[in-house]
Amino acid sequence: MSRSRTERLVNLVICLLSTRRFLTAAQIAATVPGYEHDPDDAKEHEAFQRKFERDKAELRELGVPLETGTASVFDAEPGYRIAHREYALPEIPLEPDEAAAVGIAARLWQHAGLAAAASSGLAKLRAAGVDVDPQATLGLEPMVTVDPAFAPLTAAARDRREVGFDYRVPDRDAPTRRRLQPWGVVCWRGRWYVVGHDLDRDATRCFRLSRVVGAVRVTGEPGGYQPPAGVDLISHVARWSGPVERTGRATVLAAPGRAAGLRRWAVQTLPGPDGDRLVLPYADPDSLAGHLVGYGPDVRVLEPPEVRDAVIQRLKEIAVRQDDLAVAGGPR
Repeated sequence: MSRSRTERLVNLVICLLSTRRFLTAAQIAATVPGYEHDPDDAKEHEAFQRKFERDKAELRELGVPLETGTASVFDAEPGYRIAHREYALPEIPLEPDEAAAVGIAARLWQHAGLAAAASSGLAKLRAAGVDVDPQATLGLEPMVTVDPAFAPLTAAARDRREVGFDYRVPDRDAPTRRRLQPWGVVCWRGRWYVVGHDLDRDATRCFRLSRVVGAVRVTGEPGGYQPPAGVDLISHVARWSGPVERTGRATVLAAPGRAAGLRRWAVQTLPGPDGDRLVLPYADPDSLAGHLVGYGPDVRVLEPPEVRDAVIQRLKEIAVRQDDLAVAGGPR
């Protein structure tokens, strides 16, 4: 199955899970990325219908309980939905390391772009007057921004292709050119790193993605090198980055009953009439900001200004990317 079809099927499931009413094919076509077409164009509409029929059959083969029906006796066109009672999983107990792995996978799923498209689809449903169930897809958190270098570097590591990029370090004003054979991209302490063989230095190096300046340029052919067998990327990044001293303190206002992850992190919790004030230790304001924006409106930074400004900057970046997604996914 192609990646585009996989993404379309995932977003179709999210769309149908997000409302308890039946959605018509026209509503689904206007909501789910991958179904965009001109309904007045006979050929385009026929192509959509064939695609939609194949996708429905695929979901049913996968065991997704897809129902057909109408919201009321006055509806002339049938609609579709997923039966929540049959689709829900029983509680799955996980060991701490298993839960951590699932959390990383979910975060990577968001970074890969699926959550952005899904969130956009839910916004379209709301705009069309469809009542969206906020509890139906609890896995959809607000989109967390990711470094632009993430996608090209993960693709290059997968395809074993050499890359080149400009890299800025804190003690230098100008970025330097680096050439790398990437072995993989990993997350360590809230930041993403690429590990590989530095061609100019003829040594293993890792680079923080947030310090990559400009575009990553692919310079090598697929399969151009082979990473060392059994290399531990996380351990290499851990040795390179050294210990983190969280000497800073940030105070955030958390909505009642929300932001459970931050509450576990907090070194002090002060209840109040408008929410709880959580005191969070941190080392880097930008890294903390990247974590906080994932909680959306449930959390507001009170102090210090450097963390508040970093969150604002992150939100501006997210807004720009959402606008770009809206333009790219608009009418054709």
